[in-house]
Amino acid sequence: IVIFGSTFPLTKWLVLPTIQKLMKGYNRYLRPNFNQGPVEIGMSLDIASIDAISEINMDYTATIFLRQRWRDSRLLFPGNESLSLDGRLVSLLWIPDTFIPDSKRSFLHDVTVENRLIRIFSNGTVLYALRITATIACSMDLTKYPMDRQECTLQLESWGYNLQDVVFYWTRGNDSVKGLDTLRLAQYSVESYYTTVSEAVYETGFYPKLVLHFSLRRNVLFFILETYVPSTLLVVLSWVSFWISQSSVPARTCIGVTTVLTMTTLMMGARTSLPNANCFIKAIDVYLGICFTFIFGALLEYACAHFCTMQHQTIVDVQRELLKEFEESNGMTHLANSMSPKKMQTEESTQQEMPEQSVTCEGNEATDKKREKGCSLSSLKQMSRRAASMMSVENPNNIDRHARVFFPMVFLLVNIFYWLYYLLF
Repeated sequence: IVIFGSTFPLTKWLVLPTIQKLMKGYNRYLRPNFNQGPVEIGMSLDIASIDAISEINMDYTATIFLRQRWRDSRLLFPGNESLSLDGRLVSLLWIPDTFIPDSKRSFLHDVTVENRLIRIFSNGTVLYALRITATIACSMDLTKYPMDRQECTLQLESWGYNLQDVVFYWTRGNDSVKGLDTLRLAQYSVESYYTTVSEAVYETGFYPKLVLHFSLRRNVLFFILETYVPSTLLVVLSWVSFWISQSSVPARTCIGVTTVLTMTTLMMGARTSLPNANCFIKAIDVYLGICFTFIFGALLEYACAHFCTMQHQTIVDVQRELLKEFEESNGMTHLANSMSPKKMQTEESTQQEMPEQSVTCEGNEATDKKREKGCSLSSLKQMSRRAASMMSVENPNNIDRHARVFFPMVFLLVNIFYWLYYLLF
């Protein structure tokens, strides 16, 4: 057929009369099979991408190709071919009122035109496809973050037609969903997915519902390199002070304070991308708290060791002063006795005149005085030693020696328990 110098195939020339004939008397406000049973609508999905997964807002943003198929007996035409129509002709046909109930925001792509596809087959089957991007809510359990595993869903429901009007089904079961197997995400990997058919119950009735379930496991390697390794190295760095002399006060204090402040900054940075909810005590918070406890414990260990050293030194000095004063007092007594010979001669003559019994008594009194002096000296030494044992450590350097073994062993045991608990349970 030649029109105005242009040649058209006969099949293409017959399309326009066929569409006009199909649309003649067609009422797009009435669903197919009206008063004859529900319309069966088959669904299939292609997941083009999952652009973002937000733990703060607890949602994910995905771009999907949604395809719907149903049979409309009013659109039968002879032949075995199909008609692909312009997407703008959607306004002339009846289409399902499918929506995503958990969607927060969504839009239909319109570059360069609205991304819609309408294809009508000769048996009256209609294929309606569109490309949409939606931000969909996903309830997340972050107690094991970053070793968590999230279960998210994509739900499709009918807005106004209940189960007596339309019925949803997946066209090929689990094979109705494509794209998740080859999807690559920054922090997650898709473990598994499956589809289910259910119904939504509202006050206005029962509505058809299709659900896509998919499981996401977070890749923990990024967090090991960004958070776990630096925090562990900070704990090891705090142990360096155990090998530094206790007399080097600035060096040990600087290491302790620096590691504490650095650990505090690391803890604040790890929480910036997470929701500030008291109901979530996350696994990463537990580990950072453990590391902060060990770092702060190393700083307290030096404070205790330095305090014991000073106390030990103070008590030793007090003992020396007491012994020195006691010796000086004994020396003054002997000097005073040597400088009074007349008194000694008088005492000797008096002793000679006294009977033997009195001499014996005085000799016993002198012996008792010496014993009292000896007892007082020994009791003073014992009291000072008891005070030293109660108020100080015999060798404060042993505190650092024990800390060199105690801190690494306890930290290793806590790490084993931590990783076994969060990876296996």
